[in-house]
Amino acid sequence: MTYPALKDRYNKIDITKDHISPYEFVNIPSAELNAKISDIADHIIHAKSMGASVICTFGAHTIKNGLGIVLGEFIKNRWFTHLATNGAGVIHDWEFAFQGKSSEDVRENVKAGKFGTWDETGLFINLALMVGAYEGSGYGEAVGSLIVHNGVNIPDTDELLHTIKSLSIDSMNDDEKIRHTAAAADLLELIRFLDLPPGFYPVNHPFADYSLQALSYRLGVPFTSHPMFGHDIIYTHKANRGSAVGRTAERDFLSFANSVSGLSGGVYISVGSSVMSPMIFEKSLSMARNVLLSEGTALEDCAIYVIDLQGQTWDWTKGEPSEDNPAYYLRFMKSFSRMGCPYEYISIDNRIFFLGLLHTLLERKDTHEY
Repeated sequence: MTYPALKDRYNKIDITKDHISPYEFVNIPSAELNAKISDIADHIIHAKSMGASVICTFGAHTIKNGLGIVLGEFIKNRWFTHLATNGAGVIHDWEFAFQGKSSEDVRENVKAGKFGTWDETGLFINLALMVGAYEGSGYGEAVGSLIVHNGVNIPDTDELLHTIKSLSIDSMNDDEKIRHTAAAADLLELIRFLDLPPGFYPVNHPFADYSLQALSYRLGVPFTSHPMFGHDIIYTHKANRGSAVGRTAERDFLSFANSVSGLSGGVYISVGSSVMSPMIFEKSLSMARNVLLSEGTALEDCAIYVIDLQGQTWDWTKGEPSEDNPAYYLRFMKSFSRMGCPYEYISIDNRIFFLGLLHTLLERKDTHEY
């Protein structure tokens, strides 16, 4: 059973009231943190001058904290060349664009058997992913397109049947055609299951100006999603198909790996993501180095900054902490310590960090320091 109207759900956050303005005053807690933010700005300016990647990965709380418009300023100025988040980050951003509100009461709704069982979120995002998988889009791109175009195009079943039937013995060595045919068959099944008419399927987004993935889509800046199956509320909906999640998320991972390959002289910033960010980064970094080394080049001189609220209490150059060490909750940092790149851990609230970094970069832009 799903509940049809998000507007009837209690939401903790109203983005029209709770968003953070890029020009909001920020007080950096200490001179030391201010100096670190200044160093990051220096590295970003240097990376931009070299055409190197500046990747920012973040957890869903960055979106829930109302920072979408703030992050938008970074991509407008090309200070960030790639944004990456998890599935929850995409969902909160989409719900803000759709109704201006997000963040349900998990405890109460789990108790009532209602958590995540919202028809609009499950239907519209899953439909966008399924159509995106067929059209060759990534996960973040598919949802960004849904918001920007206020809907999706549902192909005629005859078109899908023609695509499926056109796969012949002669084309069996065309891997891309096989993938496209498989995506067409999956979409055909969903269209029939939901009894969807062909043509444009409208989904209005009156609050799209608050959406970071919509802005990324308009600007052509990669916004990738790296979901884990079963983690997000869209998996509870009858329209969910693992094939679409897999196809679109795979494209996003390869897009992310491509950006990582451009990190020589660049910057990698991980904000409030203790699992997704280090996991995708270590695999992408290894892939990128594998290719670059085969070409006789190397991926080096990359600045890595890990931002989180937790205090840093362990020197990872001394190995991993034991379970009885107070720093055990920071075990995820071992991924960064193993990557062969110097990194710095900074304990700071993500709102203060992003605002402080943005203001520093804007000041240097205004004073022509680069």
